[in-house]
Amino acid sequence: MIVIKARGHPNIKATHKTTIEVTKDSYLTGGGDCILGINADKCLKDLKEFLDQNKKRRIQVDLVVENLVESIKGYLDSRLTFLDEKDIVIRKSSYICDRTLMIHASKSAAEINRKIVRKLRERKEMTLRISVI
Repeated sequence: MIVIKARGHPNIKATHKTTIEVTKDSYLTGGGDCILGINADKCLKDLKEFLDQNKKRRIQVDLVVENLVESIKGYLDSRLTFLDEKDIVIRKSSYICDRTLMIHASKSAAEINRKIVRKLRERKEMTLRISVI
């Protein structure tokens, strides 16, 4: 299992219908409607060794904020590079780029529990737990 820490921000909208993003950036503009966390302590490149060992497998990402947990399931793909040094993107689609962690995800930002989104707008800490299932 991989654990990533990130933090919420007042500009979090979580309205994007196909993606979820966590970034190492320390700021969030009003346009980032898929972003759930900033100031992440890891990026995809940091996870590359673990993810490369599990390509073509199903994974689960648990988003944990205080006592609330949201689970997202999806797939790794042999075409994923895990090379981005800033962002981690979860996609409902099959689109692949250096920023993509998983494809065919079970949820998007718009489908995240609104209690979690409210806590993230209050700058609460979020833990992402990534595991192979």
